[in-house]
This record gives sequence, C-alpha cells and structure tokens, in this order.
Amino acid sequence: MNRPNDDQLSREIEAALEGVNLQDLDQPRASGGKGGKGSERDLMRGAIVGISGNDVFVELGPRMQGVAALSEFSEAPKVGETYEFKLNGREDDLWKLVRKKAPLVTEGSDIEVGACVKARVTGQNAGGLELMIGAVRAFMPASQVGMKQGETLAAFLTQNLTCEVMEVDKTRKRVLVSRRVILDRERDAQRKESVGRLSTGMRVSGKVVRVEPFGAFVDLGGGLEGMVHVSNISRKRTENASQVIAIGDSVEAEILEIKENGKRIALSMKALEPDPWQGVGSRYSLDMVIRARITRLSEFGAFVELEPGIEGLLHLSQMGKERVRRAQDLFKVGDEVDVRISQIDAGKQRVSLSRLDSRGALLGSEESVDAKEIDNALQQAAPRQLGTNLGALFQKLKKP
Repeated sequence: MNRPNDDQLSREIEAALEGVNLQDLDQPRASGGKGGKGSERDLMRGAIVGISGNDVFVELGPRMQGVAALSEFSEAPKVGETYEFKLNGREDDLWKLVRKKAPLVTEGSDIEVGACVKARVTGQNAGGLELMIGAVRAFMPASQVGMKQGETLAAFLTQNLTCEVMEVDKTRKRVLVSRRVILDRERDAQRKESVGRLSTGMRVSGKVVRVEPFGAFVDLGGGLEGMVHVSNISRKRTENASQVIAIGDSVEAEILEIKENGKRIALSMKALEPDPWQGVGSRYSLDMVIRARITRLSEFGAFVELEPGIEGLLHLSQMGKERVRRAQDLFKVGDEVDVRISQIDAGKQRVSLSRLDSRGALLGSEESVDAKEIDNALQQAAPRQLGTNLGALFQKLKKP
C-alpha cells in the first residue's frame, strides 16, 4: 500500500501538527441516540431471491420483501447469498434497500484503524491537510494525499475526501488518515482488470509520460504503464532515450513481457520496424568497399554503422598494416572510414570489416591502388601474355 514506516509517519505528523490542538476523540455522535439517522435499527439482513435487469430482489423475512439496485453490489450477487441492507422507504409494496458496504465513517466514535472515512478538508499547513471527520479533527501528511503532478495542497481545500484511518491516538488527541492508500487500491483493482485484456506480442499504443536515459515510460490507459528500454526504441543504435523521444509523444509498441500482474510491462518500439537484416545479402557482398560511420569504440575494435540497424565490427587486427593497440588511437565516434566487407553472417547478424584490401594493403593507399590495377590488367590480359611477358606487363603499369 506504500505506507510510510512508523518513524517516518511520526516525523511527518509532529512537523505538521505543531501548534494544532486536535479535539478529543471521545465525542458523542452528532446524530447519535436510539433511532437516529443511520442507526443499527434500520439495518436488516436479507437473502437474494432473484435478479431482473437492474433490480435485485431480497427476502427480508416473512411477508417482507425489498428491492435493491444492481449498482449497489461490486459484482452481481447470487441467489441465496445474504447481505445487510438499510431500509430506504417503500414503493409498490416493496422496501427500497441500500447496501451496507464497507463502513464509511462520518462520526468520531466510529473511527478505528483501517476504517474507510469521509473527511472534509478544512485547512492546510506545510506538512499536509487538516480535516474534519464528523466532529473530530484529523490530519493527512502531504505524502499521503496522492497528488497528481502539478497539484497543490490548496487545491483540496473544502473538498470531501474518502480516506483510510492509519492511526488513532486518543491520548495524544490525533487521527492520521491517508487518501493515497485508497487511490493505490483503486489503481490496483483497475490494473488487474485491464491487464487481463493484454498478452505478449500484442500491439498497443500510448503516450510517453516520463523519459530517463535508460528508457521511456508509456501510459497505456486503464491504470497500466509500460517501459520501452533504450535498446528497444529503434533499430538504429540509441544511447540515450531522451535523444529520440519526449514526454507527450504518442507511440506504438509491441508487448514483450508482462510481470507482477501488470506492474511491469516491457515494450518494444523497434519490434514494429522492418528488420534490416532481411535481404542483407542482396545489398552487401564480400569484398565490397563502402564508406561508413563509426558509432562505438571498444577495447577490441570499432563498430561501424553500414545503415540504421546494421553495424559491422572493425577489429583491431584489421585497422592497418601496423599493429594497433587501441582503436581510440586512430578513430573517434563519428569518424567516417572506408571499409571492406570481409564476412557476412545474416543468421547471426554479424558483419566483419577490414581497412585492408584482399592483398593486405591499406584501402586508399598507393599500394592498394596499384594492386587493383594489376588485378584488372591480369583479368584483361590474354593467357599467352601471362605466360610469356608478365614482367613487361608490370613495367608498363608502373609507367606514369
């Protein structure tokens, strides 16, 4: 229920009630007395005998029947079940009945820990709200008000709030109540009802309500909230969620996982994007040389983005002809480099890259250019030239 511990409550109460003289709890009922309004004399136990539309028919005793609205029950009652009702007049030979639900207390002498009470806000101070439960003063710490973002304590002045009694101390003449535990209970009930309509793999939409570097929190409605981890925002590598998403954005995502009865829902936006690895073999081939951007540096190499969602690894051993100890000595994130595709494994989603050509020369170097011209010349030369005049061919290529 998110109740604070006793020490925390005590500190909040002492700070907020400084100078406030709460009335004694031992007050008589404002409307007490035998036969007064709401007295036990008006309560009768009856058995459900039938349901028709929105009417629930109740047998109260011999030749005594009543009817209650279906809305008086949290769920449809069953024939034979018994409940307590309050008589609320007669109509067409039937008593009009009102359910006696969980005690909703308005009188001081009825106040007990755990009771649900109706309290009127009469004032505020730095620590919380001052209230009246009937003729009894009570206090609600600010942490137990359950304020929405942007709300202030002043917004609750003169309102009637449904609260739960958390502490009754007649010796110290104080009553502590909480609205937050009521709201939490209602949200839990709403969440349990809503989560039953969800399943993994389902596509959902919502609005971003909070953004952290590690991900974004999305309001899915019905008291449910999901989280999109930064790794599941886009196929394109994202280091910080706030770089690509903002509070108030409307997003669509796929449900990856539902835990703790809906308290934790993992979402993925990138699952709805096309998979860039599909057909990668038709777009890239071995020994293809492309210019690409470095996105990350690690102790064993650099990751190079060929396109959004596809990165290749440029290992330290493939960065140059000379030995390279650290990628940071040659590159920084954002640099663009020419790389050759040396291996593609679409199944494992891996691409290996090199800055060396197939003969081991550095791409773009004079040595690499000469080697390429030699390869082209060898492919174009006749077989007899290869056998009789290869040396002359090399000399010709070296001429300016």
